[in-house]
Amino acid sequence: MGFLDHAMDAFRFKDTIIYKENSDLQERYDALKKLSEEYPNNEDLLSELYIVKKGLEGENEIAYQLKKAHIGMYVLRDIKLKHEDLTAQIDYVVITPIFIYYIECKNLVGDITVTDRGDFIREISVNGKKIKKGMYSPLRQVEAQREVVRKIWESLTPKMMKLFASNKFDYYRRVLVVAANPETILNTNQAPKDMKYKILRADALVRQLEYDFNHRNSDDSFSTKKNMEELAKSYVELSSKEETNYYEYYKDKYCQSLDVFKDDLKERLIKLRKERSTKMHLPAYYIFTNEELDKLVEIRPKTIEELKKANILTPVKIQTHGDSIIEEINQ
Repeated sequence: MGFLDHAMDAFRFKDTIIYKENSDLQERYDALKKLSEEYPNNEDLLSELYIVKKGLEGENEIAYQLKKAHIGMYVLRDIKLKHEDLTAQIDYVVITPIFIYYIECKNLVGDITVTDRGDFIREISVNGKKIKKGMYSPLRQVEAQREVVRKIWESLTPKMMKLFASNKFDYYRRVLVVAANPETILNTNQAPKDMKYKILRADALVRQLEYDFNHRNSDDSFSTKKNMEELAKSYVELSSKEETNYYEYYKDKYCQSLDVFKDDLKERLIKLRKERSTKMHLPAYYIFTNEELDKLVEIRPKTIEELKKANILTPVKIQTHGDSIIEEINQ
């Protein structure tokens, strides 16, 4: 940098401003967490919760790393864009004084290798065995997202300006894939040269942004804080405002049939209680109370051992009625 650049740099805005912090993943996680408490034995629900939780942890790790940067930036999380029939969901848009970054976050379990052809291979351990699987390229994914941004930019940019600026579009709008799991080993030794700097771990993200900033072209002009804020505002305005009730979405997807099953099981257990109460000349609550009934329907123990561990019924009730209850549940 020349003297003028150093002078400008001394007064330049250097903070990280999280301009848009809310995330679709957070809303999904909150809905799934609530449903998992209502349906604790729903394995599909718990599996979805685990996947969303890992994704959210990855996004949070990137936010944490970006807050430590000192080059001045506006950060937007979870931007959804649409142009005609094309859509893009960008995990992070990072606006710096020179470049804009579109970041795809991956919080994957296992190690990732990028081959000399640019293919992504993930290696995971299952029961002590190493299993290698190909995966869809997250780099191609985020490049496709950038193309949607390009389409929007072309539709909004005056023709003369577009002629002069289109060849610099990719230079000023860069894509990155960030592996957010700190335990992931990322191997890009054989990756094509132009891909290597685009695929990195979360703890190397700020270092890459600083490298790009310090190795910019001499004729690159700085964006002011005001210009960066206006650009951030434009992304938010373009981003989709559609709201989804994820609680209802996941309930319909994973719990609807279970609710029908619960209602049926509850009726069957009430009928069983009435039959045994009449046959044994006992009050119905001696078989099981309404509170115990609800717990039996929710937990659905399938063996006497599971019934004992669930601590729903007293040992006497289990000894007297346990087999009949388990038989009804298993039917």
